[in-house]
Amino acid sequence: MRTYSPKAKEITREWRVIDAEGLVLGRVATVAASLLRGKHRTYFAPHLDTGDFVIIVNADKVVLTSNKAAQKFAYHHSGYPGGLRATSWQTLLDNDPATLVFDAVKGMVPKNRLGRAQMDKLFVYAGGEHPHAAQMPTKYDTSAIRRG
Repeated sequence: MRTYSPKAKEITREWRVIDAEGLVLGRVATVAASLLRGKHRTYFAPHLDTGDFVIIVNADKVVLTSNKAAQKFAYHHSGYPGGLRATSWQTLLDNDPATLVFDAVKGMVPKNRLGRAQMDKLFVYAGGEHPHAAQMPTKYDTSAIRRG
């Protein structure tokens, strides 16, 4: 028996909407990363981009468990000596929650050109509205994801 590998024209992509309101950040990120990679497909191949387009709305209402908002930091380096900047997750949650959710998902995909291609299919919005209605996205059932 031969191993089946899907061709690019055989891959069908769907649009999914995940409402992150009241959900734990890490659990939303793992579900989104799995959908982006295509691990829910029967024809998943780790070397191909078989995933769906994912839209995450209400990123500003995501829940951080424990005391992570005050204890964890997002780091950014300018490239110059002494250019390391740290921003607390609480500040990110208040000012730019879409970046916080985007970075959480980005940490869960491969760190190569395939992972970058998969991240191009992720769209994160702080509010409840998104401009992708023309793609007719389906709502992802988040009942299995534990709420915070």
